Amino acid sequence: MSSFLASLRICLVSLLVCAGGYTALVLLVAQVVTPHTANGSLVTAPDGRVLGSERLAQAFTKPDCFWPRPSAVGYNGAGAGGSNKSPTSTDLTERATKTVAEHGASAARPMPPDLAAASGSGLDPHITERAARYQVDRVATARQLPRKQVEALIAAHAFAPGGFLTSDRIVSVLELNIALGRP
Repeated sequence: MSSFLASLRICLVSLLVCAGGYTALVLLVAQVVTPHTANGSLVTAPDGRVLGSERLAQAFTKPDCFWPRPSAVGYNGAGAGGSNKSPTSTDLTERATKTVAEHGASAARPMPPDLAAASGSGLDPHITERAARYQVDRVATARQLPRKQVEALIAAHAFAPGGFLTSDRIVSVLELNIALGRP
């Protein structure tokens, strides 16, 4: 019986140290070193209202907003992941067909691939600069803005994630929509 109680004490102490102590230590370090990231990288409006997170995509569907990549997880941050469907999947084909139709793509006006395919996590908040420019006509028309103004907004927010190592620039859909005036 004494070895059972000793084993139980070791289990409890290990649980407290590993699960409780380690978690508290990591949280403390994160709060000190990068508090913005540790708290979800939340973007807030001037009135304090949370608009979204810099790190997670959101489902923008109105014509006057830039649209993100499709999400296999419904933009649910608690369930990140891809669909794991085969390229021959009828569900995947139906989703892609619907997405292509929503964007008004055609053989004459092909759509950038990242607007038709979900990212591996289903939560990528960025699209390529090309994908953002593809949406300019719809957004400019819906907001009654000059095309050049919307294009300038994209250029101002686009960046190369790998610096000089990458030639393709990306842009945050949330930042673009906030810059337009209403997410």
